[in-house]
Amino acid sequence: MRRELGIARCGLACCLCTEHETCSGCDSEGCPDSGWCENRKCSIEKGLLHCYACEQDCKKGLLSKLKPYGFTLFAKRYGVNRLLDCLEENEKRGIVYHREGIYGDYDGFDDVEKLIEFIKSGKRG
Repeated sequence: MRRELGIARCGLACCLCTEHETCSGCDSEGCPDSGWCENRKCSIEKGLLHCYACEQDCKKGLLSKLKPYGFTLFAKRYGVNRLLDCLEENEKRGIVYHREGIYGDYDGFDDVEKLIEFIKSGKRG
C-alpha cells in the first residue's frame, strides 16, 4: 500500500492501485486521466480536494460506479483516515484491490451498504 497517494478525488484508492505504477495521483501533473475525468473537473470547480468533501449525493462520472461511490460514501461517513486504515488492514488480510486488470475483491457488489460493510470488516456477507 502506498498510503501517501491516498484516495482519488472520485473515491478510487490510489494507495492500492496497480494500474499505473508511475502515477502520483489525480492531483499530479502526470495524472493519466486528468483530461477527461469529470469528477476531477467538478471538484476543482467547487474548490474541493475530493468528492467526499462535497455536500451533494452525486453519481456523475466515476461515481456512477459502485466501488468509487461506496468509497466516497464511506469517507463521508467515517472519514478518509478510517477508510485508509480499513483498506490497509484488509490488504494485510489478503484482500486485493486489483486482481484481474482493474477488478478485484472490492468489485462485484450490487449494494453500496454491503460494500461499506466489507470495507469495515474484510468479510463478504
